[in-house]
Amino acid sequence: MFARNVSLHLKSNMLSDYTRTFDKDILPLLRKQNGFKDEITFSSPGGIDVTAISLWDNKANAEAHNTNTYPEVLKTLARVIDGTPKVQTCEVVNSTFHKIAVGAGA
Repeated sequence: MFARNVSLHLKSNMLSDYTRTFDKDILPLLRKQNGFKDEITFSSPGGIDVTAISLWDNKANAEAHNTNTYPEVLKTLARVIDGTPKVQTCEVVNSTFHKIAVGAGA
């Protein structure tokens, strides 16, 4: 399993708009992507900094999303985010929600 960790900074008082946009516009896009498994989003106290972690079957599916769909995601979120999100990718080595065999994401 593979993860994309996206850290972003919201414009002031935009957490509810972000959440609504994510649920209405972004999640449906993600669910259509091959290999998409799950999305977990966290907000800092005050709702300014957000971390969104998406889980994928494998690295190839996560990279396909990055190339094909992520630019559309950025356009959709442009009115609520401040600056450029930081994206990190990594192999998932443990999850209590998903059964993961060691090395299965490679």
